[in-house]
Amino acid sequence: MSHKTAEFDVLIVGGGVVGTALLYTLSKYTDIKNIGLIEKYSDFGLVNSASYNNSQTLHFGDIETNYSIEKARSVKRMADMVMKYLENGKAGAGEKKLFSKYSKMVLAVGTGQVEELKKRYPPFSELFPKLKMIGREEIGKIEPRVLEGRDPDQEILALVTEDGYTVDFKRLCHSFVDNALRKNPLLDIQLDTKLLKISKSDDFYTVSTNKGEMYAKVVVIAAGGHSLMIAKSLGYGKNLAVLSMAGSFYTAPKVLNGKVYTIQVPKLPFAAIHGDPEVHSEHVTRFGPTAKPIFQLERHNMSTFTEYWKTFGLGINPILSLLKITFDRVLLSYIFMNFLYDLPFIGKRLFIKEVRKIVPSLKLDELKYAKGIGGTRPQIVNNTTRKLEMGEAKLSGDNIIFNITPSPGASTCLGNAYSDASKIVEFLGNKYKFDKAAFEKDLF
Repeated sequence: MSHKTAEFDVLIVGGGVVGTALLYTLSKYTDIKNIGLIEKYSDFGLVNSASYNNSQTLHFGDIETNYSIEKARSVKRMADMVMKYLENGKAGAGEKKLFSKYSKMVLAVGTGQVEELKKRYPPFSELFPKLKMIGREEIGKIEPRVLEGRDPDQEILALVTEDGYTVDFKRLCHSFVDNALRKNPLLDIQLDTKLLKISKSDDFYTVSTNKGEMYAKVVVIAAGGHSLMIAKSLGYGKNLAVLSMAGSFYTAPKVLNGKVYTIQVPKLPFAAIHGDPEVHSEHVTRFGPTAKPIFQLERHNMSTFTEYWKTFGLGINPILSLLKITFDRVLLSYIFMNFLYDLPFIGKRLFIKEVRKIVPSLKLDELKYAKGIGGTRPQIVNNTTRKLEMGEAKLSGDNIIFNITPSPGASTCLGNAYSDASKIVEFLGNKYKFDKAAFEKDLF
């Protein structure tokens, strides 16, 4: 892993779960050998892939009520790939524990939500055969604290499945890298290597870093919100901006046996409050996330303030888009409350009202603000339509791909790698082979 000037067929920028999943896919399922990866931090998965920066959940779309049946079908197909990688030994023998498995449910409270969940169940039960609809008594058997202290006349209903995966995505990054190196020991992986500038000339890219220049025929940028900033520097995605949404969490002693989600507010693209066991400690239940806009590309890194504004853009169009989005009455009220949730003293007194929709008997002194927990997700703003664009954003150009991955980017990392690997082989003039049959046999 030298730091000399190098020439690559493919260079991946970003060592999170999206970048490392692509590294693994190219190394195992293609015959491309001359591959590099650079990561600006000293380890893989230290930003959005770190367990303290995300909800640790493998999303399938079965209990996420903001997913349409079409989106759930797409996300499930890709999340199944990650599940198979975790379950069938592809992660490698002797790995540190990558995941824990629990039951998970989405809880409807009150007549309106119950009716909504009843309508949702038939098409989703076809897509997810293990998904069951259960009433009060069965809910209480699985999650006693969901019933404890609840008004016996309050109508409740839940959809539940045993396939609740809590994943340490940082460790998953390491697993991808280790398995990639087993297949291709010649991979050039450089940590503590920050991209400073990228430019295109003739048939290759010049990538300037703090450790010198590299040259690559194909470049894949997998750097979260930074991907859009880099894209704009090359003239791509000029009509897009990023709204950085920061999530925070609260913790309590073990009050849930598995994952319990609440019904999504239809107009909001952000996850509804849910309770999850910590990935490496079932004795701690984490509640959240809250969600509020911040002017940074990374939650706990003030140096990304300037990078945020480069990505957002300072013209009138992004400002008008932001005003239109945030002054929606429902969203404005939501953002205001989420700012309050992060405040000392008053925050948890307000937030516990949301948590008590899941655990009615939770005491105030059981709930603690989780300092340092919670990351940032780049929500894409389209300055042409002046709307938030839901889901992943991908830009593709002249032998270059930009992955901008809000949630559920970690859950879809291998599906994303599959599509990127196909494109990369095309970029390289089909001189190399992508063994799709082997990938599909292992992971479909």
